[in-house]
Amino acid sequence: MSPASRSLRTKLALSFAAVAAGVTALVGFLSYDSAARLVRVDQEAVFDQVVHDLRQQVRQQTLTPDDFSSGDPDHDGPRDDLTRPVGTDIQILGPGGTVVDRGSPPLPVEADDRRVAEAGRAGLLSEDEDVELDGDAYRLATVSLGGGRGAVQVAQEFSDTEDLLAELQRRTLLYAAAVVIAAGLFGWWLARRVTSRLVRLAQTAEDVALTGRLDVAVPVTGGDEVGSLGRSFDRMLGRLARSVEDQRRLVQDAGHELRTPLTSLRTNISLLHRIGELPPDARRELVADLAQESRELTDLVNELVELAAGKEDDEPAVAVALAETAQDVATLTRRRTGRMITVRVDGPPDTDTTITGRPAQLQRALSNLVENAAKFDTGGTAPIEIVVTRLSGVGSGVRVEVLDRGPGIADTDADRIFDRFYRAPAARSLPGSGLGLSIVREVAAAHGGVPFAARRDGGGAVIGFVVKGLEGAGGGAGASGTR
Repeated sequence: MSPASRSLRTKLALSFAAVAAGVTALVGFLSYDSAARLVRVDQEAVFDQVVHDLRQQVRQQTLTPDDFSSGDPDHDGPRDDLTRPVGTDIQILGPGGTVVDRGSPPLPVEADDRRVAEAGRAGLLSEDEDVELDGDAYRLATVSLGGGRGAVQVAQEFSDTEDLLAELQRRTLLYAAAVVIAAGLFGWWLARRVTSRLVRLAQTAEDVALTGRLDVAVPVTGGDEVGSLGRSFDRMLGRLARSVEDQRRLVQDAGHELRTPLTSLRTNISLLHRIGELPPDARRELVADLAQESRELTDLVNELVELAAGKEDDEPAVAVALAETAQDVATLTRRRTGRMITVRVDGPPDTDTTITGRPAQLQRALSNLVENAAKFDTGGTAPIEIVVTRLSGVGSGVRVEVLDRGPGIADTDADRIFDRFYRAPAARSLPGSGLGLSIVREVAAAHGGVPFAARRDGGGAVIGFVVKGLEGAGGGAGASGTR
């Protein structure tokens, strides 16, 4: 496992644990605070109710300290009503604040308590105070009996409540720590599951980088982002593999095609040192052969360079009127070959034949078609026709076709004439590299279209392409890059 994957897993696990710790701490704090408030408020409410009942009792009845004696055998006196709540302690004060019946534990008697005991009005209450008795916390209040007869001290123990809250706090912290640890372990397990496919994908990428092999198996499981990344990586490797294979075949085919003109050139060059010994006709034939072979070699090299660089063409895409391009190609080919070439646009005079494309590529493809027709139509009596048609309906585009009256195309050759270096048996004796129609296919595919070839009624061939433009190609030249 790489350091990057370990770091990612650690970060995911720590992040998960941190979020769980934050949520647990917040929930634990709020829960404890709410519980503590409720318990304390409940205890205080019980104490306040006891004091309130005592004040009401002494106001309604004339009671003496003896009425609150702890020696009541029937346990049905007012003292027992006060001691029913757990943790309540009672201490009785007589006149002047003297202790008549001591509490357990004994309660402190202050000056304010004595003043309440001497009060003439029943139910007079001293201010509540918190005291500590034998290490326990109590809430203390003193209620006068009236007429200077004394007072009753009531104390409620709060230590048990605080001990309970302390235990609750300790358990809350323990549970929170357990939740954080469990969240960390679960986060590590989850991070391991999440990153395992990323780790395998990274290992695959490292294997490709180290070995250069493009036929490795890529993990593409899952429908999430990681699975999408794996599928994209797999498609990228597939396209790279096809590109490498195309390059390999191009080099092999180019080497095969270059071998013939180079061999012929070497043979003719070897005769140059004896050119003075050759008859005039042989000399003229030798020079003509050298010129012809050099032209073919030049054309082959130029077409190889153009074919190899075509997929990376950075020519900007502009609006191209294919009818005007056809006129330019016809004019240029007339000068080169001396053949009659006509251009016709099917439809009204104002028919729009414009697409978004790369003008130099489209002109090169159309030139290859016209020059190919001129090469095969050796008779030279019938004109070569270029027909441009605007298609309508779904998937509309522009159709460009070149018609000649040459020997036509055999059925066995119709599907292969656009392959690189393919030469029909009838064309092998003619000059050419076998790349012209392959370039036509590349250009057509780059512009969202396809080439076509068929026999022409009455003899000859119809070869051309249909293009939709770079916008219709869904990415332009990238369409051809997948071959």
